[in-house]
Amino acid sequence: MGPGLIVMGGGNDAGGVQVYLQMGQDYGMKLVWCVVLLFPILFICQEMVLRLGAVSGVGHGRLIFARFGKFWGCFAVGDLFVINAVTISAEFIGVEQALTYFGLSTVIAVLVSAVLLFGVMAGGSYRSWERFLLGLVALDFVVFPVAFFVHASVATSAAGAIPSLPGGLNAGILLLVVAVAGTTVEPWQMFFQQSSVVDKHITPRWINYERMDTLIGVLIEVIGALVLIAATAFGLAHTSASGNYADLGTTMRALQQHAGHGVGALLALVLLDGSLIGANLTALTLGYTLGDVSGRMRHSLHWKPRQAPFFYGLYAVLIAQAAVITLAWGDHLGVVINGVEVLNGILLPSALIFLVLLANDKPVLGPWTNSTAHNWVCGLVVWAVTTFSLTPVVSTFFPGITLTQIASAFITCTALGLTAAVVIWRLRPSRPSPAVLDPGGNRRPPGIDRGEWRAVLRERRMSWRTPGIDTLERPSLGTARWIGLLTLRAYIAFAIVIVVIKLVQTIS
Repeated sequence: MGPGLIVMGGGNDAGGVQVYLQMGQDYGMKLVWCVVLLFPILFICQEMVLRLGAVSGVGHGRLIFARFGKFWGCFAVGDLFVINAVTISAEFIGVEQALTYFGLSTVIAVLVSAVLLFGVMAGGSYRSWERFLLGLVALDFVVFPVAFFVHASVATSAAGAIPSLPGGLNAGILLLVVAVAGTTVEPWQMFFQQSSVVDKHITPRWINYERMDTLIGVLIEVIGALVLIAATAFGLAHTSASGNYADLGTTMRALQQHAGHGVGALLALVLLDGSLIGANLTALTLGYTLGDVSGRMRHSLHWKPRQAPFFYGLYAVLIAQAAVITLAWGDHLGVVINGVEVLNGILLPSALIFLVLLANDKPVLGPWTNSTAHNWVCGLVVWAVTTFSLTPVVSTFFPGITLTQIASAFITCTALGLTAAVVIWRLRPSRPSPAVLDPGGNRRPPGIDRGEWRAVLRERRMSWRTPGIDTLERPSLGTARWIGLLTLRAYIAFAIVIVVIKLVQTIS
C-alpha cells in the first residue's frame, strides 16, 4: 500500500477543492455526471502506469525518451515541467487561503508551509516520507461528515449522474467541465505513480496489491469529490450565495454561516491537506522525471540530501518559487487555480496517447501489454477526454452554437471515425496464427483452453521483466502516427492559446 493511495490523495488538491465547490455552488448536483464519468477513466489510466513501472523498473519520462526519442520526449517532459511549475503555485494559493481562514497572515501561512514541505523531504527516508503522506491522506476523511451536516439528498445527487449542461452551452460551463477533467485525471499523476512504484521497488509479483491500492485511492478521491460538490449544492441552496461563486475563502465563510457545524473549518482543513499533498507530489514528480531522464543523477527518496543534491535542490527551488509567486500574485487567485486545471485538461489527451502506446509496447511489457478489449476502452477514453478539451475551442469560433448542434457534430464525427476504423481493420494484411505472431505475449494459442492459458499466462507474467531499456530497438512510429501526433501537438498548442484568451476575458 502507498503509491496509489498517495497519488489519489493528491487529486483533491487546491484545484480539485475549488472546482468541486464551484460546481456545487453554481450548478447544484447537475454536473455530478462529469465526476462519475471520470471515475473509470482515472483507474484505467493509473492501472496502466503502475503496470509500466512494476514491469519496466524505470520512470514514465525515461520510457518515453527511450521508446519515442528525444523529439517527443522533450515535448512530454516539457509539458510536465511547465504545468507542474504552475500547479505548485496553485497549491500554495490553496494553502494560503486555508490558513488565512483560520486567521494566519498570508506571509506566515506560506513560509510555514514551505518549511514544512521541505522538512518532510530532508529526512532522506522513503518510509518516513510515505508515512507522513499517508497521514495526510487519512486526514482527508474529515470531509465525509460534511455530507450529513448539509443534509445531502441521495436522490438529487443520483439524478445529477444524467449528463446535462444546466443553463445551456456557454464558455463558463465549458471551461468548468474541462477543469473537472484536468483536476480529476492530471498528467503529473501518471508520471508520479510510475516513479513511486519504481522507488518503492514494487515488482510484477505485487501488481494485484498495487491495483487494489490504486482502486481504494480512486474511490476515496471520487467520493470526496462528490461530498465537496454536495457541500455547496445543499449547504448554500436557497441562500444569496447560491449561483455566485467568488473564491474559496468566501465560499468557506458562507458555508460556516449558513450550514454551521464547523463545515467551513472542515473544508479549510481539507483544502490545506490536499494542497500540501499536491505541492509535495508535483514538485517531487519533476525531480523524479528529470533525474530519470538524465540517467546520471540520483533521484530517490532512499538517498540523503547530500547524496542526491540535484533531486532535493530542484524540489527546494520549486517550493521556493511557488511561495514567492503566491506572495506576489495579487488578485484573481481563483481564476488562476481554474486556469491551471483547464490547462491540465488540455494537455491530458497527449499524455494519454503516449501512455496507451507504451502499454502496447511488447518489447517493454511482453505478456503484460493491453488486451484488445482494454485497447478499445482506452480508445474510448482518449476520445472522451479530447472531446472535453475541444469544447471551449469550438464555442470560441462558433459562439452561437447550440448544445444540440455540438452533440450532433460529435456523434457524426464519432460515427465517421468508427467507420474508418472498421474499414482499416477489415483491409489489414492477413496475420499468422496467434502462436506464431505472439509466442511470448498474452494472446491465447489455438488448442489451449482458457483455464490452462490463464495459468500459463500467470506464470509467464510473474517471470517477465523488461530487458535493459537502452538495449531495446526503438520502434518505428510510422507516417500515420507521426502525422497524428504532430496534429495533436498543433491542436494542443492552439487550444492553450484559446484557453488563455478565455481566462484573460474572464479576469477582465
